[in-house]
Amino acid sequence: MANSTMVTEFLLLGYPDGWKLSFLYFMVLVLTYLSTLLGNLLIIIVTSADQNLHTPMYFFLRNLSILDMCFISITVPNACVNSLTGNRAISVAGCATQIFLVIFCACVELLFLSTMAWDRYVAICQPLQYLLIMNPQFCVRMTLASLFSGLVYAGVHTGNTFQLSFCQSNLVHQFFCDVPSLLRLSCSDTTINKVLILVSAVVLCGGVFIFIAMSYICIFSTVLKSPNRAPGKAFSTCTPHILVVSVFLSSITGVYLRPSANSDTLQDLILSAFYTMVPPFLNPLIYSLRNKQVKEAVRKIMGRQFLSEK
Repeated sequence: MANSTMVTEFLLLGYPDGWKLSFLYFMVLVLTYLSTLLGNLLIIIVTSADQNLHTPMYFFLRNLSILDMCFISITVPNACVNSLTGNRAISVAGCATQIFLVIFCACVELLFLSTMAWDRYVAICQPLQYLLIMNPQFCVRMTLASLFSGLVYAGVHTGNTFQLSFCQSNLVHQFFCDVPSLLRLSCSDTTINKVLILVSAVVLCGGVFIFIAMSYICIFSTVLKSPNRAPGKAFSTCTPHILVVSVFLSSITGVYLRPSANSDTLQDLILSAFYTMVPPFLNPLIYSLRNKQVKEAVRKIMGRQFLSEK
């Protein structure tokens, strides 16, 4: 990696100038980060402690919460420190590590969301076979397959990016290292990299979108055709999932598939924040904590804690 670049470090420019703006930026990042950690940690504790929540649906929710805590921890703490200290430098190795981890978490998150859509499809459309299909072995295998796919996907893109030469500017117009920003800084031919991003994004994001869309079309069709099912309950269960997926896919697509010539620094920052910070922040709020079973489990745990203190 050191032999393929003349740049020894990059400078992140993803925060506003001026102490007051930097402090405001810092406070927003810190509050978002702490809220995300607290919400996801609560989901992990509740779904682990309550035996009634040891089901495939909450198994995947627990995995998603663990992943979201890791996802937001890759970028936000470093951005918080940079906004206060003004030290914007990041080494080439640190930049490569950050890119690898961000792509890994984003890929695994998409695969987890797809698996959760499949879980809802089986639960609503094939309820009698639910426990047979969504058995513990299947859940573990899907989790491991998602993690392995994320490692391969992230490794390919990170390796291809750092085979390029960076002999011009080292100013990254982001609050973290990402592939599109580095491609704009390279003095090598980036055509192959851009084609690879386009093809892989269409396959992964397009495949996830089609799979989830087809799952929910079948779910809504089944619910509307069955007189014994309550459409409102199914819609309230599935709508938050659709919202998270929509925000995630649209922001990733905006960052990675937008032409470099049309790039705008502020818009890039907002879109990057949406796919790295918003889904981890929203998942506990709209997909888990509004669930009646989770709320009841929280009450039970709080009640036990209160009695033990007495």
